[in-house]
Amino acid sequence: MKKRSKIYPANKVREKMVGYSTRLENNYAVIIEQDEDGFFIASVPTLPGCHTQAKTLTELRKRIKEAIKLCLEVAKKNSAYRNKILGLSHQPSFIAMEMVTL
Repeated sequence: MKKRSKIYPANKVREKMVGYSTRLENNYAVIIEQDEDGFFIASVPTLPGCHTQAKTLTELRKRIKEAIKLCLEVAKKNSAYRNKILGLSHQPSFIAMEMVTL
């Protein structure tokens, strides 16, 4: 029998978040786009300046994890950056993507 992961209600997760250090355990929403040259570009809205690019999605996933780790390392040492992160504590929810024709 497989062991199931615990699922915590949002209010319990917020109760566990004390300071930015618990953000290390969080999941981060990543926006992935493809440019005109075929490169994939990933960015993390809750970590200012956290973005990367790669030719394949596999490589992009590896690189964005590295970028997130780097941003969190910077946050440990740089209080101004850490305060920016804390100010963006709301994790955006994806709603939709629309094409608008003018």
